[in-house]
Amino acid sequence: MTAELDRLAAMLLEAWDQAACIELPSARVGGLSTSQAYTVAERVRRLRVARGERPLGWKIGFTNRGIWQRYGVFQPMWGPVWDTTSELLDGPRTTLSLKGLNQPRLEPEVAFGFASDPRPGMSLDELRGCLSWVAHGFEVVHTHFEGWRFTAPDTAADFALHGRLRVGPRVPVEDWTTLAADLSALQVELSCDGELRDRGQGEIVLGGPLHALQAMVDAMAATTPDWKIRAGEVVTTGTITDAWPLLPGQTWQTRLSDARLSPLTLSTVA
Repeated sequence: MTAELDRLAAMLLEAWDQAACIELPSARVGGLSTSQAYTVAERVRRLRVARGERPLGWKIGFTNRGIWQRYGVFQPMWGPVWDTTSELLDGPRTTLSLKGLNQPRLEPEVAFGFASDPRPGMSLDELRGCLSWVAHGFEVVHTHFEGWRFTAPDTAADFALHGRLRVGPRVPVEDWTTLAADLSALQVELSCDGELRDRGQGEIVLGGPLHALQAMVDAMAATTPDWKIRAGEVVTTGTITDAWPLLPGQTWQTRLSDARLSPLTLSTVA
């Protein structure tokens, strides 16, 4: 089985490099368990580090309970984000190339930066004390499985579906004592080329972005104990709307109900 998981990791990394689709690992003889999926993900992580990529933090996916039925995935999963895929923006506008992405979709999210290491079992307020900043961001997710059809273990192995991350202007959280409640109440509107496409509220991501972060810290400790969030890292907490397909030549914009967080504009190119 070890050799088979090594082969799967190499196959997934090749699919990443070629922006290609492959057979579902869960459809293979014997299937793919959650623990095996994270073993594959760790092998992929090591391969990427070995070729010079540097992890910058983490993403948690499928925190949005409103899309579980649509994708047939009913639990969160997580994985690394990278210096080759992520950018902290200086302002509210960015242009994104879709090169290297396979079936990309856009997700408006809330991201956090860490001042100290969190630990499992923390209260929301204790977790807030580990943070240095909060920001609105866009994660671009993609998949190497045709038609966005997969199981939960498939998604964990497939880079946690991470493609790109763009994090907007950062807001210090030191004096933001109502952070958890405010992010749960956050209203997000997502538009494309001036047309409203979707609305969402922060509460949909497991009760709110800080709640999703809390769930991630606890779940990582139980399921992938060798993966830990560290000071200086970024974590993005899951889409507040549905994930929307991206095409070249589009301009996507968000409107946010909380003026402390900057809305974003993202333009796509081939």
